[in-house]
Amino acid sequence: MSIPAANGEPVIDVRGLTKSFGDKRVVDHFDIRVPKGAIYGFLGPNGSGKTTTIRLICGLLTPDEGEGQVLGFDVRRQAPRIKEEVGYMTQKFSLYEDLTIRENLDFVARMYKVKERKRRVDEALEGLGLANRSHQLAGTLSGGWKQRLALAACLIHDPQLLMLDEPTAGVDPKARRDFWDEIRRLSGEGVTVLVSTHYMDEAIQCDFITYIAYGKKLIDGPSAEIPAMVGLSTWRAEGPDLPALEERLKGMPGVAQVARFGASLHVSGTDRAALAKTVEKLEAEGTHRWREEAAGLEEAFIYLMTGARDNFATGKEEARP
Repeated sequence: MSIPAANGEPVIDVRGLTKSFGDKRVVDHFDIRVPKGAIYGFLGPNGSGKTTTIRLICGLLTPDEGEGQVLGFDVRRQAPRIKEEVGYMTQKFSLYEDLTIRENLDFVARMYKVKERKRRVDEALEGLGLANRSHQLAGTLSGGWKQRLALAACLIHDPQLLMLDEPTAGVDPKARRDFWDEIRRLSGEGVTVLVSTHYMDEAIQCDFITYIAYGKKLIDGPSAEIPAMVGLSTWRAEGPDLPALEERLKGMPGVAQVARFGASLHVSGTDRAALAKTVEKLEAEGTHRWREEAAGLEEAFIYLMTGARDNFATGKEEARP
């Protein structure tokens, strides 16, 4: 995967963004710097502040603290300009279900005062394979087709920044693959994409990743480098009675976490030497097969989440004061 060079000014450059609802701090001094054309992934558990952070960046919410620029506009003083220039796709389908696909796109194009509106709507329909369904009511579409329509609506005004909030939740694997093919195509054309996701197979398609937990950024960087930045060593164990082995491993020297992956256990820790000694001892018993392998994004995610403190346990990210 090629990572776009950060030539010139970044598309997003914000520092110290903070937002509270009542006495709950949902976003806590968040920083991010995103180069043009990058696909930047947001990972984090439910309630971690991803949606609120996205809304702060795209001008829908005003931060309590913090500063920076999005598309060259001040995030505090020029929020309306940011909203005009960004394509934002919400978690929940937000178009009109009692309008047709074409009518929805035409409505959004009117809102953005798109020139040559009919031509742009026609191009959007063709570009995302919606032309043959253009007269179908949006409310009758499956999850995958609703996703295509929502993306088409985001793109109708040719934004250079897309903000996609868990865009593939609830759609089938084929629709997810098609969606990511389109995202990569847009990135190749210079469109910058910030996307939140729970899927690790999607996270590895991002150029950069930031992990967020309960309002705080834990780590960010090129996706291929995240596991090394965390410093995890990982061994894979296969064999009989994995639940018993999992219980035995907990608390042994060098073992920071044990995670089940299908028919194997992934045993990870930051003390490589201590972990290797533990594995050597267990391997000598001959009951399981052991193999050292590079730690992946999912191991890193689990490790980081384990040490995160939930400061909003009784509320949700979308809570309002």
